Amino acid sequence: MKRRIIISLIAGLTMAFGVSALAQDYPTKPITLQVPYPAGGSTDVGARIVAAIAEKDLGKPIVVVNKAGAGGQVGWTELARQKPDGYYLGYINLPHLPAAILDPERKATFKGEDIVPIISQALDPTTISVRPDSPWATLKDLIEDAKKRPGQIAAGIVGYLQDDEIGYLQMAEAAGFQMRLVYFDGAAPAITALLGKHVDVLFCTVADNFAQWKAGRMRMLTIMDKERSKFYPDLPTTAELGFPTVISASTRGIAGPKGIPEPIMKKLQDLFKKTMMTKDHMDKLEGAAHPVKIMVGEEFVKYYWDSFKVAQKWVDYVRKK
Repeated sequence: MKRRIIISLIAGLTMAFGVSALAQDYPTKPITLQVPYPAGGSTDVGARIVAAIAEKDLGKPIVVVNKAGAGGQVGWTELARQKPDGYYLGYINLPHLPAAILDPERKATFKGEDIVPIISQALDPTTISVRPDSPWATLKDLIEDAKKRPGQIAAGIVGYLQDDEIGYLQMAEAAGFQMRLVYFDGAAPAITALLGKHVDVLFCTVADNFAQWKAGRMRMLTIMDKERSKFYPDLPTTAELGFPTVISASTRGIAGPKGIPEPIMKKLQDLFKKTMMTKDHMDKLEGAAHPVKIMVGEEFVKYYWDSFKVAQKWVDYVRKK
């Protein structure tokens, strides 16, 4: 009996020592950082900014790859099935990922526990945008027209039951209107559709449409937040316009598959936190209109699971309609 206990203790110590030694050497090869959306969207831009800075400290390349499809579900499925050795990481978007898991019609093959949050990078509120030649100069104009013509105004939505659709559902319920929803796999094709007059209005985040707004190709009607954005200081919030409960945003961050050894996880957390706190990262994110929100460790884990409650509410809402 004593011999078995001693052997078990030796095995445990050997394994612990092996993991610790592995973490000290980590990484010995390039790291993949997967983005579950097409290139050019806000998630992709944020990933490429952080990867370019972090790899300098890491001493190994961080290769950004795009695995778009099904509103992020293709990429998250791929992330969940990876070997948990710290060499394959991916971006998650909240409440997008929980909605994909909780919606029975999407038949996700992974669970919330299969993906482990590492660090958040941005919390990006939803906005409502139209073209400069649009007949709607204000949110009030849009709402009044939508009430007169139920289901006739085409609204571009990035992903199914993600922050943009949740923002639409909140606004439609609060103001009492209905639009025809057109879904896109990423912000880039959704913006192209708006500018090409294939949809009439676009629900997307601050970072997604900043470049188009700055170039004068887009008019903003509101931001779904309690406070104005420093990127659009003249843009009224939904709270200001009489809709204090209409609050929606996309939180983006880095995660890995379940089972990454704690020493490697700690190394990744420290690396990305150091990277995200640099002036270079802050300046580049601000230049791309990404509202920075850094949460790491238990704080991000709690936020991750809280987002499942938000997603469940709107999954249930849609299923009952």
